[in-house]
Amino acid sequence: MRVEARLTRRKRLSLTSLIDVIFLLLLFFMLSSTFSRFSQVEIAQGTAAAAAGQPDAILSLSLDGLRLNGEETDGQGLPERLAGLKDAGAQRVLLIVSQDALTQDFVTATQAVAKAGLAASVAKAAP
Repeated sequence: MRVEARLTRRKRLSLTSLIDVIFLLLLFFMLSSTFSRFSQVEIAQGTAAAAAGQPDAILSLSLDGLRLNGEETDGQGLPERLAGLKDAGAQRVLLIVSQDALTQDFVTATQAVAKAGLAASVAKAAP
């Protein structure tokens, strides 16, 4: 028994869809090159500022806890101690954060400094 296989004719490749895609790409690149000239922003060079001076208080944050001017304190008593420093004339606090410090301690310290009305600078402790 002989079975004849059907011959399938290949369809011609339609170039219409290819031309549409090329036209869209051309349009995209023309428009994007037009807008790229207007998006350039000139940035002025930075200049050196005067040194801020020494902080009035140093607040250290580590895994061991909080230390204000070398004395251990907890998050609850920190606002009162910072308010006392503010009354004594302190204006700036340096927060030194160690790598193993808890995030909650950092949040508590920054909130207490802001509540006391003091300016804060943050530094990473040396490993």
